[in-house]
Amino acid sequence: MTKITPTTTASTSSTNSNKKWLWLLAIIIVAGGGYLYYKKSNQTNADGAPPSAAADGPGVKKRGPGGFGDSRPMPVVTAIAKTDDINVYLNGLGAVTPLATVTVKSRVDGELIKINFTEGQMVKRGDILAEVDPRPFQAALTQAEGQLMHDKALLSNAKIDLERYRTLLKQDSVAAQQVDTQQALVQQYEGTVKVDEGQLATAKLNLSYTKVSAPISGRVGLRQVDLGNIVHASDANGIVIITQLQPMSVLFTLPEDNIPALLKKLKTEKHIAVDAYDRAFKAKITSGNLQTVDNQVDPTTGMVKMKAQFANDDLSLFPSQFVNAKLLLETKHNVITVPSAAIQRGSGSSFAYVVGSDKTVSERTVVVGTTQGEKSEIVSGLAVGEMVVIDGADKLRDGAKVDISSNTADGKGGKSGDGKHKSGANGAASAEPGKPNNVNPAAGAK
Repeated sequence: MTKITPTTTASTSSTNSNKKWLWLLAIIIVAGGGYLYYKKSNQTNADGAPPSAAADGPGVKKRGPGGFGDSRPMPVVTAIAKTDDINVYLNGLGAVTPLATVTVKSRVDGELIKINFTEGQMVKRGDILAEVDPRPFQAALTQAEGQLMHDKALLSNAKIDLERYRTLLKQDSVAAQQVDTQQALVQQYEGTVKVDEGQLATAKLNLSYTKVSAPISGRVGLRQVDLGNIVHASDANGIVIITQLQPMSVLFTLPEDNIPALLKKLKTEKHIAVDAYDRAFKAKITSGNLQTVDNQVDPTTGMVKMKAQFANDDLSLFPSQFVNAKLLLETKHNVITVPSAAIQRGSGSSFAYVVGSDKTVSERTVVVGTTQGEKSEIVSGLAVGEMVVIDGADKLRDGAKVDISSNTADGKGGKSGDGKHKSGANGAASAEPGKPNNVNPAAGAK
């Protein structure tokens, strides 16, 4: 058996101790490197720029395009302020109301033997729509005619006798009382004949009522009764309903504040144009004229009813249809206008970014007048020919540099491109579809 000496044991212990110190030193080095990396990362996030930004100088922070401390200009779309005409409209909600709606009824009682219309058909006034059995009324007419003939014969005979009595009275052959009695009998027969004539006229009228005619021109609705039924003049539903479609009226309301200007307009102009739009206020349906203004304001709503009339030649307006009425109040001539997109809303006022000759923008307070669709009137704050930003203003600040080299909104000196305003890494937004003709969203970001 080999015996371990003390010298060998001491050497082994020394080797193990050296290894522990090496591992501890490695752990310390790794921890120190991680701490330095973490500290550098926090410093980068706090400054808003990577460490390489230090070359720009102390305290300088880099920002996006168009911001402070960035020499790159912001691509924008612009337009030129110009003089133009702008219409002032009053808008109101309304409904299509026919000028006349009639429930066609039989004016005599009897069996319905004929229907001469098709549901939904356009009819004219006087057209025969249905027929009631005329035989009872024809018999009544014949009876009235016979009675009239009988009473006329009696009257004729009484008149002859009266002439005879008058001759005899002159010869003093009869008493005067007999002549007077005969005179009264003649008058009695005359009254009877008048009654017979009235009954005859009634019989003829009732016979004519067996043919049910259209009282107005328009479109018939669904049939309310079928053939073979007994119809009565007192029936609530009638035979059919006719609605007049040409012309057609629209009842709409406007706020009472608009009444003075509207009444002033009515004094100078006989016809005020009114356009009817669909429920979404996007598609124009037809055009007409204001017909009348109601004589009182609704106290619960503060609104006044208006009535406009439309020819409705194409039958585009349908009864009870919901429409938006657009009334032309006036036309302002030769006013300064810009696209509505150029107007920015601030705290208590409106402003626009005006592009100077050095391609920097200045924030200009403006007073906006009438706004009509994509066009706005500028009462003050802008002059004709000044260039305003209409797209990209949300990323601008007063004094920021802009790039209009690719701008074609004003139609001058721009690139034609592909007609689209591209969005790049600088965040320039594309123009909205449906802009006015003087606004071209072809400007793109570099």
